[in-house]
Amino acid sequence: MNIEAFDYHLPESLIAQTPLKNRDESRLLILGRQSGNIEHKLFKDVVDYLKSGDTLVLNDTRVMPARLFGMKEETGAKVEMLMLTQIEGDDWEVLLKPAKRVKVGNKLTFGEGKIVAECIETLDQGGRIMRLHYEGILQERLDELGEMPLPPYIKERLDDQNRYQTVYAKETGSAAAPTAGLHFTDGLLERIRAKGVNIAFITLHVGLGTFRPVSVENIDDHEMHSEYYQMDEATAELLNHTKANGKRVISVGTTSTRTLETIMESHDRFVAKSGWTDIFIFPGFEFKAIDGLITNFHLPKSTLVMLVSAFSTRDYVINAYNQAVGSEYRFFSFGDAMLII
Repeated sequence: MNIEAFDYHLPESLIAQTPLKNRDESRLLILGRQSGNIEHKLFKDVVDYLKSGDTLVLNDTRVMPARLFGMKEETGAKVEMLMLTQIEGDDWEVLLKPAKRVKVGNKLTFGEGKIVAECIETLDQGGRIMRLHYEGILQERLDELGEMPLPPYIKERLDDQNRYQTVYAKETGSAAAPTAGLHFTDGLLERIRAKGVNIAFITLHVGLGTFRPVSVENIDDHEMHSEYYQMDEATAELLNHTKANGKRVISVGTTSTRTLETIMESHDRFVAKSGWTDIFIFPGFEFKAIDGLITNFHLPKSTLVMLVSAFSTRDYVINAYNQAVGSEYRFFSFGDAMLII
């Protein structure tokens, strides 16, 4: 299938630059998975589409303040480093800007030496493996020196760093937020629970692929990035119980979806598991894990648009996106949401 099939026209003015004051008052487009029918609601109305016995699955990953600004130790040249994935110990996969002058053996210094990063391997597209040296606890150093790694299409400064975290963020390790979850408030989650809907948590740390476009014409040729995930025994049992009772598993976000479908694809049931997934979901994929999907509006020609199209149909999804553009929905990380059910 050609990448152009997942394109749509998006005026730059519709890319949300800042979050709304109230998380759950963003707009919500309801798309009938089988019918293609469309409704326009507010996100807090999502509770009306959930039923007692359903299980809502949230990704509890927490974004690291992993964008660091420093200098090359040898020359004093300014450099920006975005930490993406912990490889082992203090070795991290990162993106550098500018990258071309950083070779194996070069050192970068941040916060006057509070963090020193030594290049031990070069990767494609500005990627490097860096070995970090620091005193104390890394998370404390990042909290002191780092900034939230907002996507490149967001030009405005984020005054409240917590607005790029979900209210239930817990497990630190992501390079980007699971943005479908940004719409939930503690109050909305309580309303959902009060209706008899189960809430379960899994973890997938959002990594390098979030920052890389699809660069092939035929999507079959695309190589998906790997991301770390984990599911515990209690969540697996709850999800199996939900399915056995004929109730629905509603996934919040493409990250939750990739985790659930990875496990189900390997085992035909939910099991406690952790590991790395490079699952690539596009039209023709057979969903076994989820029965509904809450997701934001994604970049044209992205793997995320492909995943959403696979859950419904490409025609229904692109039509919904075009209607959202016509209705001036807000797009991408701080934008509005869609429920496919």
